[in-house]
Amino acid sequence: MDVPQFETKRLLLKAVEQKHLASYAKHFVTYEVIRYLSDSVPWPYPANGVESFFLDLQKAEKDSEWMWGLFLKENPDDMVGCVHLWREGKPENRGFWLGKKFWGQGLMTEAVAPVVEHAFTNLGFEELIFSNAKGNVGSRRIKEKTGCTLLRTEPASFVDPTLSEREVWQLTKADWVKLRA
Repeated sequence: MDVPQFETKRLLLKAVEQKHLASYAKHFVTYEVIRYLSDSVPWPYPANGVESFFLDLQKAEKDSEWMWGLFLKENPDDMVGCVHLWREGKPENRGFWLGKKFWGQGLMTEAVAPVVEHAFTNLGFEELIFSNAKGNVGSRRIKEKTGCTLLRTEPASFVDPTLSEREVWQLTKADWVKLRA
């Protein structure tokens, strides 16, 4: 999996390695983070879940799936979130998570920008589809701030059984170029 490193104002985005899995688990395996994910993610989260996911990711074709760990520049060994990009839409092409103590600081909006730019400029995507649980206001705001268009709301199942719909969004290369101009 060929994952280029990116640097933003506050973050380093780099390939996830075995040495990052403890901090991955520390920030990811909490109900507040996982509740907005598809119900295909188990809860309670298994003790070896992060390692299993990492091993599966290592087997992915290098031109079809990429994952960046998010690291604050002042602590470059502590993975506080991730951005995951894939070609085959499910319907979405991207997922992300961020440790709860880092919410509300604009970090994920900052993190997704170089990933989207890379997808359009270097990976040949012409459009990206994103989704979020209806009611996940933070995730919705990231899509709004990065120029996405809401396509529809549809039934979906999440770890949190009170969530029953997802919003599906589109970002075209043309819209991204306009936003960045």
